[in-house]
Amino acid sequence: MKKILLTLLCLFTMLSTNAATFNPESRVTTVGNTLISKNGLPSVNFNVTNSPVDNGDIVTNKKLCISRDKLKYTGNDNEVAAIISQEMGAIVNASASKKSLINSVSNSILGNISSEGLYNFANATQQLALSNMNKKDLMNADITGVDLMIKAGYNPLAMIVVLGKMEGSLSDAFKMQPANLERTMNIYDYLSYNYPEKVKSGYACNEYRNFIAYIQPTIDERNNDKKALEKFQKEQSQAKKEREKQLLKYKVTGGANGWNVTQTLLKK
Repeated sequence: MKKILLTLLCLFTMLSTNAATFNPESRVTTVGNTLISKNGLPSVNFNVTNSPVDNGDIVTNKKLCISRDKLKYTGNDNEVAAIISQEMGAIVNASASKKSLINSVSNSILGNISSEGLYNFANATQQLALSNMNKKDLMNADITGVDLMIKAGYNPLAMIVVLGKMEGSLSDAFKMQPANLERTMNIYDYLSYNYPEKVKSGYACNEYRNFIAYIQPTIDERNNDKKALEKFQKEQSQAKKEREKQLLKYKVTGGANGWNVTQTLLKK
């Protein structure tokens, strides 16, 4: 009995030490290169930054920026992989290049507006457009990211956990629901249909268990509605095909797309 208690104490001490000493920044290059190599993507250099992340010019500068602020929500390599793969998903889907171009053009236009009232209106319109665009793009980047994680051997459920640790919207708070519920639900739906074995394996932490407990009534309701279930299955099957198509396109072109080509031409 003493030996068992001593063993458990040692194990607890090791886990506590690992949790306390885990340095996500030191894992970015190793985890990132694994994601790159296992998915057959072009090599890049990884850069952890405090500045707003803009990977729209990655084809030219070969640099993939990762937010230091987001990394603070990670506690292991799976969660670091989730943060990196979200950025890689946006790059593969060309949404990073699209956002970079729109920001560049919008800022150029705003710079030529002298009227303060018109400037404020144009700036607010720009931010609203980017916000609406980002919501859809972020969700697509998430599911592209989990495809990349799975291919590289990481647990894709870690992305749900990381998003759950981050700050959510005011809507999340008012409804007393998990942070970033729309994005995490989108990831779970995609995985449950396309990679059911990954969902079955689970993720051993309270954040994930709480998330599952919250969404289970919604899943049960959908599964008991034939039309809703058929719609769900059709949408998830189509989503997988679209992600595969986008990834293949990225590989064939070496990452080049119309958005960054346009931005390069505008800079000349």
